[in-house]
Amino acid sequence: MIKCEKTIKVISCLNKLCQKKEEFLLKYFAPILLLALRIMIAAVFLKSGLVKISNMDSTILLFEYEYQVPFLSPVLAAYFSTFFEIFCSIALIAGFFTRLSCLPLIAMTLVIQFTVLQHEMHFYWLAVLATIFTFGAGLISLDCAFKKLVKKYY
Repeated sequence: MIKCEKTIKVISCLNKLCQKKEEFLLKYFAPILLLALRIMIAAVFLKSGLVKISNMDSTILLFEYEYQVPFLSPVLAAYFSTFFEIFCSIALIAGFFTRLSCLPLIAMTLVIQFTVLQHEMHFYWLAVLATIFTFGAGLISLDCAFKKLVKKYY
């Protein structure tokens, strides 16, 4: 009977320790991880968007002869991709409308992978974007600040 009580106490202590570890990770590590993921993936798309906007004539030609995105004219595809790469990247970095900002980037990644250029890196981009979409921006974001503000006044 004594061994059973000691075993129960050890298991109880281990459970409490695991619960504390989870709480610590969720409180301190997860927000930093989500911020790092947002910055990392946003940098990829922002760099691409800035290169495109620096010379839109070349970008349009690239979409006309190289990328050939289905269902969109080259001009429209060039402007849409440039806009979404820049706007959504900035929104992701700030953590502003984070989940909504992930959707165009996910769509672009799928189009790139399946119609333009097949590369394994695109699946990593999708994994990062899906993670951000699933878990949101985290505590270090404008989304979180607005949520707290709304709860405070409403």
